[in-house]
Amino acid sequence: MSQRTADGETILRGVLDGWKAAVDEHQPDRAAAHFTDDAVFQGLHPYSVGRPGIAAYYDSQPLGMTAEYRVLETRRLADDLVLGYLNADFSFIDRPAIHVHLGVLLKRTAADWAIAFYQVSRREQEAAGGGPDDR
Repeated sequence: MSQRTADGETILRGVLDGWKAAVDEHQPDRAAAHFTDDAVFQGLHPYSVGRPGIAAYYDSQPLGMTAEYRVLETRRLADDLVLGYLNADFSFIDRPAIHVHLGVLLKRTAADWAIAFYQVSRREQEAAGGGPDDR
């Protein structure tokens, strides 16, 4: 692994660990704070742009939902951009987990790193009714 890739993964984990903690604690405004003001966000519902839509999305999630993620790939596209591709699992108290691919683009802002683009898609095996893809 190159130093540039390792640095990208460190940056990615720093942002996503904070996002995960906010999601797990059902704190939608805190989750949205990990995004840029103009972030493009595509969960499993219609997309939104900006923190208010992101906070509303996470506020609509059931209490007890938790997130786990596994980094599959990172690319340091520029000094101020990190691309991440991950598997993520969203678990619930009263229904089966949702298993997705997650693509994110992090951007360095004046204050810190933040998610500028977020898009999920169901993992193919899960969408077809199979088990989670644990490759």
